[in-house]
Amino acid sequence: MDVHGRIREILAETIREELAPDQQQLSTEDLIKALRRRGIIDDVMKELNFVTDSVDQELPSSPKQPVCFTDRQSTLLKKTNIDPTRRYLYLQVLGGKAFLEHLQEPEPLPGQVCSTFTLCLHFRNQRFRSKPVPCACEPDFHDGFLLEVHRESLGDGTRMADSTTMLSISDPVHMVLIKTDIFGETTLVASYFLEWRSVLGSENGVTSLTVELMGVGTESKVSVGILNIKLEMYPPLNQTLSQEVVNTQLALERQKTAEKERLFLVYAKQWWREYLQIRPSHNSRLVKIFAQDENGINRPVCSYIKPLRAGRLLDTPRQAARFVNVLGYERAPVIGGGGKQEQWCTLLAFLCRNKGDCEDHANLLCSLLLGYGLEAFVCVGTKAKGIPHAWVMTCGTDGTVTFWESLTGHRYIHKPVNPDESPVAEQPKPLYPYRTIGCVFNHQMFLGNCQPSDSVEICVFDLNDESKWKPMSEEAIKSVCAPGATTSLPPFPPLCASTIDASVTSNEIEMQLRLLVSEHRKDLGLTTVWEDQLSYLLSPALASYEFERTTSISAGNEEFQDAIRRAVPDGHTFKGFPIHFVYRNARRAFATCLRSPFCEEIICCRGDQVRLAVRVRVFTYPESACAVWIMFACKYRSVL
Repeated sequence: MDVHGRIREILAETIREELAPDQQQLSTEDLIKALRRRGIIDDVMKELNFVTDSVDQELPSSPKQPVCFTDRQSTLLKKTNIDPTRRYLYLQVLGGKAFLEHLQEPEPLPGQVCSTFTLCLHFRNQRFRSKPVPCACEPDFHDGFLLEVHRESLGDGTRMADSTTMLSISDPVHMVLIKTDIFGETTLVASYFLEWRSVLGSENGVTSLTVELMGVGTESKVSVGILNIKLEMYPPLNQTLSQEVVNTQLALERQKTAEKERLFLVYAKQWWREYLQIRPSHNSRLVKIFAQDENGINRPVCSYIKPLRAGRLLDTPRQAARFVNVLGYERAPVIGGGGKQEQWCTLLAFLCRNKGDCEDHANLLCSLLLGYGLEAFVCVGTKAKGIPHAWVMTCGTDGTVTFWESLTGHRYIHKPVNPDESPVAEQPKPLYPYRTIGCVFNHQMFLGNCQPSDSVEICVFDLNDESKWKPMSEEAIKSVCAPGATTSLPPFPPLCASTIDASVTSNEIEMQLRLLVSEHRKDLGLTTVWEDQLSYLLSPALASYEFERTTSISAGNEEFQDAIRRAVPDGHTFKGFPIHFVYRNARRAFATCLRSPFCEEIICCRGDQVRLAVRVRVFTYPESACAVWIMFACKYRSVL
């Protein structure tokens, strides 16, 4: 049990007995001999359990694999492959302090569910996640992350990187702090870019720093807390640079970035003046050249987009649209009333929080569609009642213009209405909810709508016609938005596979719903009899609903209807109610279901031989996003 204690006692005893007055020092061998004599080493060896990784036997292990983030429930130790010929940065988070918002929080009791903090990191295409720690004024973060600094996949070559090479790697470590409350709701607390290169000028290649985290959005000038961080280079550097050299390099980079940004701002002002001179009414159009990120920093909108490949996590553009649609929608929080608080999130903050505003969804969908080789743009305009909105548009090689609504996954073909046609002529009726459009942009282009009307219905999307769309210089956009153009651009993280087990989660939610339904009926004085076979028969319907959401193709409905007809005897009535959620909270889903009169009718069904069924099917997507389909059903004898 207490192996350290026993070893200490034996070593103390050995030193007392065996250290003769003339002998100054015992060697390590002597001490190990003493431990072996007393059988301690044998005991320890017996107790050790080696974690064998079944995956390693199937796949040849690559030394390049970075340590990826561990799941909240994961108890197995993750193996770390360290290649001695690469350079690593070992980043340790050693506790936090001054998180004053949590000053009053009582110490959580063992086993009690409490709000937690999780720290998410991204560095040069590697993603990490800390273990959740209870929210407190001094949160007990104790995590180490091994970041590979020098990567072959990023074109760094195979030679071991020296200090000078690493000084030219300007990628920051992006840290995002997320708070998860007791209901599983997430909040973005802070987003911070850590400049790690100070370690290159510190003695022994080890340095400790305190990082002050600032709030997000309207609170971006307010401190939310402090993290203690220790940085260490591995293997240790043969020669460190002088602190002066490091500081000079960082100052030069800042200066270059500031100059590029200043020149772009001068150009953007000039472009805007020219745009307004075309027509004074252009002043009221939604032409968005800059947008504030979560830290309140104004950045060109084109920098929020980059072609993003999902690897093997998503197979088709429509599946990508479904994934973006199941990420939660939440408007940027604002304290007090008065208008919409604007906040475009960096991709890491959006993915870690698992929800965001319509602009975040549109930016991610546009990036994924560009990754699939489509010509995609984000459109900024308005919906009904003049509400500002962002959606995605793709232009086909045959001139087809398709709108993608990133919040619902719906697609609409745009057929422009000809305003010069005679009133009798039949015009296409638009199905999309968009009213006006001010500008379109992607990672390389920005175009302002300069047609006489900004109405989407009559808009012509010939983006090469400068009399209809005023373009910005692609060179100017490239100077501040191309990858690596400036050091102030946050790098794009890769998507991560889901850590949710779909079957286990489906079962858990289903069991909780059965319990909730039984309790609800008990309160009404009704008994509940579940029919497992009927529940199972609902599965194909749920699978086909999800398939239809992803592909827009309906399939398998005939078999489902046939099975239900066979399962429901003559003279009995069957009722079913499917509903869809993007969260996994059974109690919240049940409360929503009860608000629907159809569903309430099934759950509170009275009659002869009432049998109830419920089926839950969770479909997992990258980043642990989920589509949760629930179907309640009942059958009973019809008594007139």
